[in-house]
Amino acid sequence: MEQTKKRSTKAKAEPSSKIAEAYREYVLLNGSQPPSVFQFMKNLKMKEEVFYEHYGSFENLEKDIWRGYIAETVSVLHNDDNYAAYSSREKLLAFYYTLVEVLKKDRSYVTYSFKHVKRPELTPAFLKGFKADFIDYAQGILNEGLDTDEIVKRPLISERYKDGLWLQLMFVLNFWLKDDSKGFSNTDAAIEKSVNLSFELMGRGPLDTMVDFAKFLYNNR
Repeated sequence: MEQTKKRSTKAKAEPSSKIAEAYREYVLLNGSQPPSVFQFMKNLKMKEEVFYEHYGSFENLEKDIWRGYIAETVSVLHNDDNYAAYSSREKLLAFYYTLVEVLKKDRSYVTYSFKHVKRPELTPAFLKGFKADFIDYAQGILNEGLDTDEIVKRPLISERYKDGLWLQLMFVLNFWLKDDSKGFSNTDAAIEKSVNLSFELMGRGPLDTMVDFAKFLYNNR
């Protein structure tokens, strides 16, 4: 019974993967979405209804493709035996480096996706699910950092840390898309510098020391 269920699940997943791969190929060859789901599926020699078993629209398919990048990235990280022992800063660095490696395999499609995006900070429709999944992941890192005091909890501000990390991710993606250095070495440097900066800002710094000293003086006046 269990083996039958596994075979059934695998068989069900195959059409969605085939559809997603064919869609990426189509938009890269034609520069736009297929004119209709019917024609797209006809070219795949599959019934139109199969598409709707997995996706409600081409827009929904695009969201699913992008969520897949996050899922693959997190899966790679969790399969690394060393990952669990990383600090919050190291985990975020590993996430960005791994995500870029995942996206390299689909760089042409990623470039296509961002082709008409003028203001990525407003979150394009195809990134809605991607953003939600990243925020969930980032919040986990932030919570760990707060527990270990690697990150300082500040009234009102700490609630916005995750939003800052989202903007940072958009910076990384846009930098990578414009990067023409060999092996994208400039992107690696940008990731390291931006993550180090963000953790310097979220960690304990001179301002926190000044505030603590001011509180001490006030309480002992």
